[in-house]
Amino acid sequence: MLQDLLYALRGMRRQPGLTSVIVLTLGLAIGANTAIFSLMDALLLQALPVKSPQTLMLLHWTANHRPQYHSSSSYGDCQTKFSDQSPSSCSFSKPFLDQLRQQTQTLAAVTASGGNAVFNMSGHGQASIARDQAVAGNYFSVLGVKPALGRLFTPADDIPGAPLVTVLSYRDWQTAFGGEPSAVGATIELNNLPVTIVGVADAQFNGLAPGSAFDGWVPLSSLPQLTPRWNPKRLDADSIWLVIFARLRPGVGVAQAQAETNGLWRTTLLTGAKPLSKPGDNPQLTLVSAQTGMNGIRGRFSQPLTVLMWAVGVILLIACANVAGLLLGRASARQKEFALRRALGARGGRILRQLLTESVTLALIGGVVGLGLAWWGARVLVALMSDGGTTLALHVALDGRVLLFTLAATLATGVLFGLAPGLRGARTDLASSLKDGVGNTRTRRRFRGVHLGNGLVVAQIALCVVVLAAAGLLVRTLSNLRAVNPGFDTANLLLFNVEPALIGYKGARVQALYQRLQDGIAALPGVRGVSYSDNPLVSGSLSETSFHLHGQKSDPDSDTDILSVGVGFFSALHMPLLLGRDFTPGDFVPVPDAPGAKPSGVPLAAVVNETFVRRYLGSTNPIGRVVGGGTGDDAGEYWRIIGVVADAKYQNLRSAIDPTVYVPSENGYASFEVRTAGDPMTLLPAVRGVVRGIDPNLPVFHPQTQLQVIDSLLTNERLLAKLASTFGLLALLLACIGLYALLAQEVTRRTREIGIRMALGAERGRLLRMVMSLGLALAACGIVVGMAGAWALTRYLGNLLFGVKPLDPASLAAVAVILIAVALAACWVPARRATRVDPLVALRCE
Repeated sequence: MLQDLLYALRGMRRQPGLTSVIVLTLGLAIGANTAIFSLMDALLLQALPVKSPQTLMLLHWTANHRPQYHSSSSYGDCQTKFSDQSPSSCSFSKPFLDQLRQQTQTLAAVTASGGNAVFNMSGHGQASIARDQAVAGNYFSVLGVKPALGRLFTPADDIPGAPLVTVLSYRDWQTAFGGEPSAVGATIELNNLPVTIVGVADAQFNGLAPGSAFDGWVPLSSLPQLTPRWNPKRLDADSIWLVIFARLRPGVGVAQAQAETNGLWRTTLLTGAKPLSKPGDNPQLTLVSAQTGMNGIRGRFSQPLTVLMWAVGVILLIACANVAGLLLGRASARQKEFALRRALGARGGRILRQLLTESVTLALIGGVVGLGLAWWGARVLVALMSDGGTTLALHVALDGRVLLFTLAATLATGVLFGLAPGLRGARTDLASSLKDGVGNTRTRRRFRGVHLGNGLVVAQIALCVVVLAAAGLLVRTLSNLRAVNPGFDTANLLLFNVEPALIGYKGARVQALYQRLQDGIAALPGVRGVSYSDNPLVSGSLSETSFHLHGQKSDPDSDTDILSVGVGFFSALHMPLLLGRDFTPGDFVPVPDAPGAKPSGVPLAAVVNETFVRRYLGSTNPIGRVVGGGTGDDAGEYWRIIGVVADAKYQNLRSAIDPTVYVPSENGYASFEVRTAGDPMTLLPAVRGVVRGIDPNLPVFHPQTQLQVIDSLLTNERLLAKLASTFGLLALLLACIGLYALLAQEVTRRTREIGIRMALGAERGRLLRMVMSLGLALAACGIVVGMAGAWALTRYLGNLLFGVKPLDPASLAAVAVILIAVALAACWVPARRATRVDPLVALRCE
């Protein structure tokens, strides 16, 4: 083996050009596969950053029909479905958490987390927004997370009335506090309340859900104090918002613990003064591994990464075919060497081992190059996956699994592309090889002959067609989405968020603050309009409600989207008002200070869109019609239609425009929309100055343009389009190299024959067509085979596409034209070389 290895290295040194091409080809292919796999490893395979993650259990429930919950919240921790039919979730109520802790005999410890909590943080530099997670006092001890500094929570911290404390994430400690040890023990203000920092969590722990990145943690018991307008009903049995985790007692199996916890849960739902479910709903609770049950960003990125993994797998196959073709040509040129070895007593297996050693050595060198590219590429991918400045806490590293994957891919690649030339070398015919020269009978083949090299080129082109077809569909999807008219002007629009309720603003003070902010920002040079809404349009957010027409309570409730907006919203966004009037300051009624208080019953002003009128009001005049009185929290709230506005997209660009009601904003949080004459971001410092001048404790957060918001919504589409295009171009380059290499080898091998043809009077144009026809024939065969493969595989991209069908004729035709053009370019150089062969030199080439 050592002799084989040294011989292989000497052979690479003698042909540095060929070696460099092979190593770079393999490095790109293996690096791309390793980069995508490292992301999939971080999302799907990497262990949770807790002690003994395999024994941490997550509680999850299913039912035939949705229980009668007053409110339900989910934070992306697990697969959730809150529909009426076959709902499922990992959200539970606070009373059930307490019951589980008191009555369980099979669980050693039970803890919970309560989703995202947004706080105004001050007392340490400029006021900012902190996104913390509310957790039980034993959360860190049950998970086995250690502090990087100070201490973590204890059960004593999670008692009502206990001093307010917080634990910082390691990332926030480094960025917001400069990594100063003095941060522990310091007092900051969260929503104007003093809170003591007791510790910093371990650097590897950002949360249990993959990709989560919290600024810190607060005890669950502190939420009523820290949350403005806290609703005490959240602590009732019919309000679910807690994610519960558990550790089993030693010697207790999952089935035994599940039977006990399921019994407790069914008793909670089916009995009591107010049962939440019926026996026919068949509610069931299961214990699942937190390792697999925690969803996080998996649902968002798992399908795109799976598609990309298939794409880079195809790239690896193309690279193998490419290198195999190059080594086949090299093996053909070494026939005399192999024959001489056979004559000296070497068996076919010995020659096969030598050639496989050479191929595996090349693959290993390419794998080392690929690791370097993968380390860089994985970080580029994480940056592409981060949208709108949101940091994804993905620990992407070249760990043991990634290195094992790379080694396996490298060895498999080396064997795969080395097998064909190895078998050819092992089967060398001794007599003919020793007496044959270049261009004699053994190598004298018609250009139209079919052999293994031709098959490899056809395979490369066919695989290239599949990758290019998928890339074309994904690029057209992104282009189609960007071409969608959202119904308002997205250019020169600055967005930023404020949450005055976090620092004590209530009722009429909120409206007064918004009016002052509007007046101050509108006075800035270059501002063309200012308004606000609960959420920006086309940002992924959506609110819905039910309603019925006034006086028709017997009719079933209808559904509509609803958005709370400020004065001048439609003019600031350039949304045409088609009928009636816009909101005026008199339409804004301050919300009562008491949580859960109902409106007085006086109809509130409302503006509806065209789709609402078309679907629910028909040809009747909508102005003055009263709608509302839906079920749930909005029961008893009526709206009087004062205007009709043109249709506009609400949640995203993919969804259809549904009936929408715009109502006056009454909440203590808002997203401001500022229409500018030029670049919106240049006005941001001035806007911050206005806000700071009105209230220095009111932070401005998430400043971005409307176009950036839309781009962040298209993160998956941009990721797929960019990477699929990159991989498509790489596949095209490899296929071009493979076709060029094959034809170059054919011309070299047929030099004597070409010389004879020219000596007998063959025209240069005929020789040119002869070589070009082979290349084009191979390209045509590859395109036909590839089209069939694309037809079979691109159908699985259906739910990722928009405005284009999986078997789009235009995309497939474009792929065929591109490949024919590339094939012509790849054929041209070898064909020109054939026409310039000197007959005298060619006839003496032996």
